[in-house]
Amino acid sequence: ERLDRLTRKNHQGVIAFIPAVTYQRLEDIIPFVYEQGKNPFIVLLDGITDVRNFGAIVRSAECAGVDVVIIPNKNSAKISSDALKTSAGALYHVPVCRVLNLKRVVRELKFQRGIRVYAATEKAEKFYTGADLTLPTAIIMGSEDKGIDEELINIATDCIKIPQKGQIESLNVSAAAAVLLFEVVRQRG
Repeated sequence: ERLDRLTRKNHQGVIAFIPAVTYQRLEDIIPFVYEQGKNPFIVLLDGITDVRNFGAIVRSAECAGVDVVIIPNKNSAKISSDALKTSAGALYHVPVCRVLNLKRVVRELKFQRGIRVYAATEKAEKFYTGADLTLPTAIIMGSEDKGIDEELINIATDCIKIPQKGQIESLNVSAAAAVLLFEVVRQRG
């Protein structure tokens, strides 16, 4: 009865009070990664508005050792209780940065930080296994309905795709992200 007074959600007999997840500053994360002697491993999400896809991507990102997930301020899922639940707590371990201009960030990563930026799109000529992901790498994932913004594709270092044999045109974005992230893990050994 006490728990029922605290929440109307299905608590299943347990309630925990945890601190809110705060967004990080990209200016703090990238130098820290380099200071640790690591090759940066970054995920950028363009137009991912479904909080469950967002949470699932962050969960895969945490398991794959991603250093930071970058999302735009607008037209993007936010950190919420559903995103936290879907991420299985990964949002407490992977820094998430919200930025005003994703295009500016991609240019900065590519031209100023020396990071290879790959746009994941079914329009690509190259399969993801043909990309050298052992170098400092950022992968852009786009929304399932619109894909990645054309300007971001043009700024990216290269475009990569996942080979498919079925009749459906594309994978769920969180499933596609997992495939690509774990290719980075495989290549980096």
